[in-house]
Amino acid sequence: MGSGELTSTMVQAHKDLLARVGPSARAVFLDTPAGFELNADHISRRVADYFRTRLLHDVSVASFRARQSVSAFDAAVAFRLLEQADYILMGPGSPTYALRQWQETPVPDILARRVLAGGCLTAASAAALTVGRCCLPVYEIYKVGEDPFWAEGLDLLGRFGIPLVVVPHWNNAEGGTFDTRFCFMGEPRFRRLESLLPQDTPILGIDEHTACILDFGKGEASIRGIGSVTLRREGADTVFHKGDRFPLHVLREGAPKGRHAVPAPARGSPLPGEGVGDKIGRESLWDRIHGIHHAFQRAVEQRDPKGTVNALLELDRTVWEAQQDLEPPESIAQARELLRELLVQVGVQMEPHRQGPEAYLAPLVEELLERREVLRRAGRWEEADGLRDILHRAGVVVEDTPEGARWHLDETVGKRTVSRTSEGK
Repeated sequence: MGSGELTSTMVQAHKDLLARVGPSARAVFLDTPAGFELNADHISRRVADYFRTRLLHDVSVASFRARQSVSAFDAAVAFRLLEQADYILMGPGSPTYALRQWQETPVPDILARRVLAGGCLTAASAAALTVGRCCLPVYEIYKVGEDPFWAEGLDLLGRFGIPLVVVPHWNNAEGGTFDTRFCFMGEPRFRRLESLLPQDTPILGIDEHTACILDFGKGEASIRGIGSVTLRREGADTVFHKGDRFPLHVLREGAPKGRHAVPAPARGSPLPGEGVGDKIGRESLWDRIHGIHHAFQRAVEQRDPKGTVNALLELDRTVWEAQQDLEPPESIAQARELLRELLVQVGVQMEPHRQGPEAYLAPLVEELLERREVLRRAGRWEEADGLRDILHRAGVVVEDTPEGARWHLDETVGKRTVSRTSEGK
């Protein structure tokens, strides 16, 4: 996935992939790429919430954030979760950090074995950079200012006969008037990077909010999402759009019969649809939609109702203007589909407010009960009872049953909360 792995645009792609590995698929999130970030716990919780509310599926976290500091026990637990997973997601963070943590560990072999066994590996955003023959060090070049270079990738795709380089965020436009295409590199810098690749190494560029699904069982690739996928080989681009399917040997040998590769844009040349005097081109239309989508997600995460509604209204206006400008019907349909998905997301965000205090407390209580069960299994009864007592004082009644711990709110918890609030005033 080029980006958007935890947004509405990728919901159906995740659902379809989960369906391929079965309704009882064991889903696991590998948190290594963001292991150095202070909000790593928040990212894991966001993944769990996304799976629970958007995909209606449970997900476990294989936590392997730092090779040097993780305990042998915790590492073994993470590896075990991966070994048993049917669906593995790894995404945001730093690709080179992840590669350093996975060196001399079982992780690369486990990922390959799970795919060979029929499982699904979804590598998105930063993690997508790691699976190819070489890895683009985005942070080091874009943020630190190091000279362009390539790091050694996992070459997971090479194990399946596809030794290429994967570059997500291919059509990034966050730079506004500055060129941030090609995963924030911009064209001049990316041209230099291309010249540093081993000879005959193709590049698979994946647009944001777009997935390139490689089905080794069927021997074919397919494109999902709202953008395109570009196969760049020997100075020529072959572009595949949403809904396209093609044999996997295309990634090894070149464009399929009947599909002609076109020369890659020359240095400084505009992308298609960016000509002077043109109406909103396909790329510029989606640049605008990407920007609105980013604004919507920021507003939702910041609990900003005004920003959320403004983004929805702006997207509605953009769709209307695109219709007036005679954009292709497929583009209009995709934009309207995104608008509907964002409206659904707003409804999902509002659901806990309607359900009452249980919806707010459930994530915290479930986490504490899981911790309590770990303590009980370890024979640390006093600490386990202490957690139960803390919950009881907060109005959460815990009942131990043969099927596990259950909980409910004391009927007076709402009244006590109102009373304490009134006293505070």
